[in-house]
Amino acid sequence: MDITPLAKPPAAQSKPLLSDIARTTGFSLATVSKVLNGRADVSSQTRQIITQALNDAGYSKHGRSKTSSSTLIEVVFQDFKTVWALEVLRGVVHECSQHNLSVVTSEIGHGPTSITDWIDRVAQRGIMGAILVFSELSQTEERKLQFHHIPYVIFDPSGDPKPTKLCVQADNWTGGLLATRHLLTLGHRRIGIITGPDDMLCSRARLDGYTTALAEEGILIDPALITEGDFTTPGGYAQAMELLLNPERPTAIFAGSDLQAMGVYEAARQCGLRIPDDLSVVGFDDVQTAAFLGPPLTTVRQPLQDMAVEATRMIIETNKDSTFQKQVILPTTLVVRNSTAAPPQPE
Repeated sequence: MDITPLAKPPAAQSKPLLSDIARTTGFSLATVSKVLNGRADVSSQTRQIITQALNDAGYSKHGRSKTSSSTLIEVVFQDFKTVWALEVLRGVVHECSQHNLSVVTSEIGHGPTSITDWIDRVAQRGIMGAILVFSELSQTEERKLQFHHIPYVIFDPSGDPKPTKLCVQADNWTGGLLATRHLLTLGHRRIGIITGPDDMLCSRARLDGYTTALAEEGILIDPALITEGDFTTPGGYAQAMELLLNPERPTAIFAGSDLQAMGVYEAARQCGLRIPDDLSVVGFDDVQTAAFLGPPLTTVRQPLQDMAVEATRMIIETNKDSTFQKQVILPTTLVVRNSTAAPPQPE
């Protein structure tokens, strides 16, 4: 009996090696690798040629296609330690639940390669898009995300974003103006401010709102009343102590975040000052705990959950190739509670 051996199935066609791409395009393997990894030290013409060759060879599809089939949105924090971060996540989860999408969070820290390492990981697993709750990306990081077709939204950007970037932020200047005007209306004239980091756009905008309100009343800016903080409670405590130990201490403090305001509360307690009888305090954000401080905190409401909802919608619309507003600025409002009052009368 003749037995005809079974034919072997044809071998699957493998993806060309990077060395093949280099030979085809005429560039070195190192240059091809630089383009693949989004390095900035390559000319635009060279990048265009190599990128086209990589796309043709299927490398652009290694991470994901231009239109993702994933139902996963990732929220990326540098650290996830505060109620502020929780407010942002609540907004994303709420909007994703309306579209049967899932949410994952990443905490990347502050290391020099933390963002790049995250991009490498996320390119492997594939996501619908990312909401980046930290400062600006470098050009190299932007190119890597674009190469892998991962749409992203910057939440509260640190700088002035380009018109083509997707970003969501609050009207920080108006918030600073409203907070300071409120204290001025109560009769305060020595108003201290604890800003956030000077390299962040929101910090500078809130400070500009503060100085504008003082200028409206003809009050000269006193550098001794302006301190730079870091949006944390320990930082708010340290900066408040610096202000309150000044012989000519302020009668009110505008803290650049509710977390900083909590530090101001502790500093006032240690200095034997009562809020608001001896010291008025205004925060910024209106996180859930602000209303439960003793006394409840007057603050500027930054609509964190609404901002997170808008960021999530941007990711969804990007995947639909829809036309939508790429940059959103949501209004801030003053929420008056019991931490502010008229300044104490001189004895």
